[in-house]
Amino acid sequence: MAELLPKFLGSTINLVSQFSPKFASKLAIKLFSTPRKGRLSDIEMEYLDRAFQEDVVIENISVRTYRWLGKKETILLTHGWESNAFRWKDLIDILKTYDYNIIALDAPGHGNSSGNHFNTVFYSECIHAISKKFKVNIIIGHSIGGTAAIFSQYKYQLDSIHKMILLGIPADFTGVFKRYETLMGYNKKVSNAMAELVIKKHNNTIEYYSATNFSKEIKAKGLIIHDKKDRIIPYTDALKLNRSYENAKLISTKGFGHKLKSDLVYSHITTFLNA
Repeated sequence: MAELLPKFLGSTINLVSQFSPKFASKLAIKLFSTPRKGRLSDIEMEYLDRAFQEDVVIENISVRTYRWLGKKETILLTHGWESNAFRWKDLIDILKTYDYNIIALDAPGHGNSSGNHFNTVFYSECIHAISKKFKVNIIIGHSIGGTAAIFSQYKYQLDSIHKMILLGIPADFTGVFKRYETLMGYNKKVSNAMAELVIKKHNNTIEYYSATNFSKEIKAKGLIIHDKKDRIIPYTDALKLNRSYENAKLISTKGFGHKLKSDLVYSHITTFLNA
């Protein structure tokens, strides 16, 4: 039943597009940018309540941050779609043993942050504001959280940031949108109207928002980790990103999927951090 829901919603929006492609595209974008999960459970809150918590207000959205104080460099952890700061628990516990100063955030519309909608461009602004406020030196981003970090550093080029670790991130938004359109079964009217809506809202095409292109301008030393069996973001995205991000190296894994939660992955991360 759950597998049939996207096609049913897609068919409904396709029907609307016969009368108003513009309205249909608004429905499609709203559906695309509304998280269905990612809020915190009681168990997750119990863990995060041990951290220092502070809300950072960015364009009327309250973004929750969690801090574990240490004497070494400051690391910012940015999660992906329909997740929250708790997804980093195992890595946080490891980083604490090395005495890093750790910050995790809940993206807009996720965890304890306010808002009901999410888009990567605004997420990148949140990452910048928090990176600047807490003088972040290293960003570790998973999935769209890594892409947003790339967008942020490309735009602002913060001198304090000298390392970036990117876990299973999309190389560009063209692929993300195409996979969404395929999942929903949208017709050409909806797809074209969505593209026009992106231009109207952000003054740029979907093709412009490319981690592959943006990474060419990033000087921070990078580590890309991607699983060959990732069913969410294709491994080919990692290959494209690795070709464009000159100051980064790619580590390929097999069997950890998109989440990349494993001791081996954490070992690669700490080796890179401590080098």
